Amino acid sequence: MIDLLSTHYNYLVFVALVGIGLYAVTASSNLVKKVIGLNVFQVGIFLFFVTSGYVDGAAPPLVGHGSGPYASPLPHVLILTAIVVGVSLTAVALALIVRIYDAYGTLDEEAIREVQLND
Repeated sequence: MIDLLSTHYNYLVFVALVGIGLYAVTASSNLVKKVIGLNVFQVGIFLFFVTSGYVDGAAPPLVGHGSGPYASPLPHVLILTAIVVGVSLTAVALALIVRIYDAYGTLDEEAIREVQLND
């Protein structure tokens, strides 16, 4: 069991990051903390994809670089695209949070909901 945990610690980090991200999204009523939690969750998913694409002792799939097993570049390419999309979504979310703060004067989700109900 200890050998399995010591050799596959990246899966433990994946579970920890996803758990921390989910907790931050569900437990906090602050909108900025929710965005940070989503980013932590996203990093956990990235780690899982990169880890699942790793092949021990594999060569890059380039012509003239070994004849052994090749690592698939698809997970890494997908993650690079996901990183770009994630940064864009974070920027949009933070811009919306600034607008919400200007309109309501708070970042607390429950206070914003109360203001909306009173209007």
